[in-house]
Amino acid sequence: MSSFARALRPVLRKGQASAISRLATSAAPRRTSMLPTRIATTQASRSFSYTVPRRDDTAEVAHLPITSLNDLETSMQEAVAKFATEIVLPKAREMDEAETMDPEIVERLFEQGLMGIEIPEEFGGSGMNFTAAIIAIEELARVDPSVSVLVDVHNTLVNTLFTRYASPALNKRVLPKLATESVGAFCLSEPVSGSDAFAMATRATKTESGYRISGSKMWITNSMEADIFIVFANLDPSKGYRGITAFLVEKGTPGFSIAKKEKKLGIRASSTCVLNFDDVEIPKDNLIGVEGHGYKYAIGLLNEGRIGIAAQMTGLALGAWENAARYCWNDRKQFGQLVGEFQGMQHQMAQSYVEIAAARALVYNAARKKEAGEDFVRDAAMAKLYASQVAGRVSSLAVEWMGGMGFVREGLAEKFFRDSKIGAIYEGTSNIQLNTIAKLLQKEYTA
Repeated sequence: MSSFARALRPVLRKGQASAISRLATSAAPRRTSMLPTRIATTQASRSFSYTVPRRDDTAEVAHLPITSLNDLETSMQEAVAKFATEIVLPKAREMDEAETMDPEIVERLFEQGLMGIEIPEEFGGSGMNFTAAIIAIEELARVDPSVSVLVDVHNTLVNTLFTRYASPALNKRVLPKLATESVGAFCLSEPVSGSDAFAMATRATKTESGYRISGSKMWITNSMEADIFIVFANLDPSKGYRGITAFLVEKGTPGFSIAKKEKKLGIRASSTCVLNFDDVEIPKDNLIGVEGHGYKYAIGLLNEGRIGIAAQMTGLALGAWENAARYCWNDRKQFGQLVGEFQGMQHQMAQSYVEIAAARALVYNAARKKEAGEDFVRDAAMAKLYASQVAGRVSSLAVEWMGGMGFVREGLAEKFFRDSKIGAIYEGTSNIQLNTIAKLLQKEYTA
């Protein structure tokens, strides 16, 4: 299968040409209050993105429904869904039982351009936007949330950190690998710093040739598959969190090791490991961004990453609902009729679908606001909080709707249920999301 990301590029370029032509021949552009002046005067018809015009998404319509997708995004959604069904689904149960990601799946993800969605084409990436990444994450999660989170962390955290903050020289060296062959891991959490991520004990010291890193990390996604690790360490503990700095550590560097692979309740094919750094020496060129700015980078990236986790949860919820709905409306009968025809069942299924739709609206609203350059922190927190709650409720009900077939490990129902629990934990627990939402609301409503 050839890369659908490459196949969609002519559509993307056509949209860009169309947008440029329209702008060139139109009268004075209209001002749009949602956009900064700099953007509004150059992209009058684009209501939700400040990126370079790459697609003809809004035409002459000022406002679109939140979940509306343009032709490029729709094509990508269909292509990822096909990939998930044909390539991932046949291996989902096997990978879950083995608690291992199939290397062929990872290879195919790279081939399809799904590991470099926002990486510019000059570095071998797909050159798409943030919403495209959210679409891919959601569609993969409808089949296997483990594969979805591998793609999520790699794209929304690792790739974004490099493209946004790394030096041109480092990006020239690393981005082509991240786009085509090397999985990335984001190493922030530690045994004593989970929700309080900046209470980290990992230290970095300067050497004549670069830096020396000592400490350990815990709960690190993609550890077994990764070749490129973004490691946060405190370069100057006297400054507290303002000493935290981001570094690149590559697999095979002396002193760096994977100490333990966790055995988990859910997303079992996704590797989660403890990492040790025993006086790991790295060159000065492996500094990412500016010394002491690591905490700023991490906060910003986690806010964006929460939209990705929310998309994983809405995809999971929809996958669980669809799997159960098909069974209840086509196969399972009790008292002489399909169980999906009983009013009590229909009410539960309808209520669950409404909640999924509401969660998806929060997710896509947060994604569009992020693209528009608007403040999206509260929106991201609300999306992750609610989407994880919905995923837990719907996947639990789906098991009950399917009866015994939902409880056994032959199908996907019980796997979706187990996988859903992590949504309330990683990239900020539900309580952390509530704290963020409340803090921002208090700030807004305090006189």
